[in-house]
Amino acid sequence: MTKELDATVFRNGFLNSFDFVLTDCDGNCTAVLMMLMAFRVLWNRNEAIPGAKETINALQDRGKTVIFVTNNSSKSRYEYHRKFEMLGFKASVDRIFPTSYCVAVYLKSIHFKKKVYVLGSSGIGDELYSAGIPFLPVGPDPMPEIEDWYNWVTNELELDSEVGAVVVGFDQHVSFPKLVKTVSYLKDPDCVYIATNVDEQFQTDLKHLVIPGTGAVIRAVETVCGRTPILLGKPAKFLYDCIKHQYPDLDPSKGIMIGDRLSTDILLGKSIGLRTLLVLTGVSDLDEVERCSNSNSENEQRMVPNYYLPSLADLGQLMGVIQ
Repeated sequence: MTKELDATVFRNGFLNSFDFVLTDCDGNCTAVLMMLMAFRVLWNRNEAIPGAKETINALQDRGKTVIFVTNNSSKSRYEYHRKFEMLGFKASVDRIFPTSYCVAVYLKSIHFKKKVYVLGSSGIGDELYSAGIPFLPVGPDPMPEIEDWYNWVTNELELDSEVGAVVVGFDQHVSFPKLVKTVSYLKDPDCVYIATNVDEQFQTDLKHLVIPGTGAVIRAVETVCGRTPILLGKPAKFLYDCIKHQYPDLDPSKGIMIGDRLSTDILLGKSIGLRTLLVLTGVSDLDEVERCSNSNSENEQRMVPNYYLPSLADLGQLMGVIQ
């Protein structure tokens, strides 16, 4: 059963139990969608969650290696780095791991030589460009306002014969032409199929809205072409493999995962042997924790965090850096 990280737990050596921290940042979305979102670990929109900056910086001041991991593929590492600096977080580019970067790492690891088709955002394109991997332009690809759409698709929509991989991430410009291209490229069984994450929907502050996530698009593609993608983001372990490649001496028994979502953050942490800390400023709540605790599903049992806190500020208070 999960425990609240209270003063007793803290005094019993909590800080000495880990050397490094993996922490989530925000939800998997663009800056525009962020305005509606309730995903909150380090920041909400363009404001740091109260106490998050002080807590994360204090952990680093006390010798902890803090690594930032997110399923958000809409930004590159360098865009994230600018945001961290703007909000006052201590962060270097080599400790920031968005799934956009994981895409480039994965393709380099398999010595990929062809072109990439991206159903996603510019962050993926930026990372592919930095890695020297060719890709087709990223951005809107709307359906023309015509009556005979079938004739246009079958006679005028063009495919690039040099495409050898498809990447699906969050794309606010999803369109029929993009879906046609995606599943048509994937008809070739040798075409590599990558997904940044499978989050089904976004939590928002507007309770009347349901906003589909990347997982909804992946399910549509799977329905048409019958293929399952190579998943790079949480809870898949490849994201941690990227980190281990850069920091090979990390020992999972000396690490902790901080996040706001049981099915991604906490499940990843448990899968790789980390302690886990759920903050209640985002997606999951204690009702969900209790449901998973009482579940007969082994997978849901693995989503139960070791500890929980209302927010990172509470950890900062225990550390004495926040009054």
